[in-house]
Amino acid sequence: MRGRELRGRPRVHGQRHVRRPVAAGQRGRGRRGRRRSCAGLRRGTVRRDRPVTAPGAEPPAPGPTAPGASGAEPTVPGPLAPEPPVPRYGAGALADLPPSVLASLGVADAVNVLGLPPSPRVCVLLIDGLGWQQLKAHPDEAPYLNAMDGGPITSGFPATTVSSLGSLGTGAPPGAHGLLGVQVAIPGTGRLLNCLRWQDDSVAPEEFQPVPTVYERAAADGVEVGYVALRQYRGTALSRATARGARYHAADGLGQLVGRTELALRQGDRSFVTVYHADLDSTGHRYGTASADWRHQLRFMDMLAQRIAAVLPPGAALYVTADHGMVDPTERVDADTVPELRDGVALLGGDARARYVYSEPGAHAGVLAAWTALLGDRAWVVPRDEAVADGWFGPLGPGMLERIGDVIAVPHADLAIVASEREPWLNRMVGMHGSLVPAEQLVPLLTTSRP
Repeated sequence: MRGRELRGRPRVHGQRHVRRPVAAGQRGRGRRGRRRSCAGLRRGTVRRDRPVTAPGAEPPAPGPTAPGASGAEPTVPGPLAPEPPVPRYGAGALADLPPSVLASLGVADAVNVLGLPPSPRVCVLLIDGLGWQQLKAHPDEAPYLNAMDGGPITSGFPATTVSSLGSLGTGAPPGAHGLLGVQVAIPGTGRLLNCLRWQDDSVAPEEFQPVPTVYERAAADGVEVGYVALRQYRGTALSRATARGARYHAADGLGQLVGRTELALRQGDRSFVTVYHADLDSTGHRYGTASADWRHQLRFMDMLAQRIAAVLPPGAALYVTADHGMVDPTERVDADTVPELRDGVALLGGDARARYVYSEPGAHAGVLAAWTALLGDRAWVVPRDEAVADGWFGPLGPGMLERIGDVIAVPHADLAIVASEREPWLNRMVGMHGSLVPAEQLVPLLTTSRP
């Protein structure tokens, strides 16, 4: 059933600035404070001590719903740095969707940031890797999704699955729930935790991510709560950190996914069901978003959304969103082979498009200077305290500061910061994500409902 044939037009973002989106770093000549980085993104602090060119992302189309080399040589200073666009926590970010859903279900004390209409049954379909710009660039492959009501919101920083699943599961920004990227420091241990694989049994997911989940809150209020995803994710550490409190419905194919979703939505007087599908993201990582493989997979995601909409019970609402977008960077800087990127570095965490650099004692200033000089106009390189103060992570919870690198390096140009020896799998990827640029940061929030 098409979007126009189903009622309900929730105020999914409600910011008037989405009418005139501008890509990150594209700046006019007017006074500061009168320009926007991009729909759904707000500006951070201007860095006037580092050369950085404008991000390479194309601006979204205008309208009311628009959204290699070794690198071993330091770059020559260029124009003033553009301001890193900051996620719109509390005004149009992925973390604002869960509490808004709870409020629409009538859960006590939930804040309806996005202004969603009341509904007794809600389904949230999260399509891993479906960025807003990628969706709008492929109307033929995704006609149903492109016809749905809605617009872009920001995923949060870093724009990666771990952080976004944390935000979707808690309704809190990454700084609060602590799942601050793929690889983060375990404070006081000198070790990194890979939050996707979670192979360190000494770290309890319920303690490392201490914020109560929205599923626990909904269940405590009498809502039937379900989570539909692959069987292999059931009971994993990441699922325990982000989806505890929900009844898990294993589904190993598209048909099962639709069937389990329909069953879960019809439970009780009120129901809240989250559906997660990862294949678009994995296809992008392996082949890139410019590949025919990615486009074919997008067609299946479009069909999935349409089929779930078709089985919605009366009064149910469907919200389709994503955890991040994706880019296909062609240039690589290898932190394992460039001496300047190794000196003084104790640990290298994060991801290729959002690096956490943990410096050795007394080496912080030197590490910051070296990374800044080497990456030049291709990345935002900032000390941790500056990124926190500028709101990249949202408000930080107790003990979360130490999980973040002393230096944060975020490529905004056609660049990935890889580590061929420590992370050989990452160097083989084509599609990547994590940065603050719109192509990775903006995700759709689309909606339809059944009377």
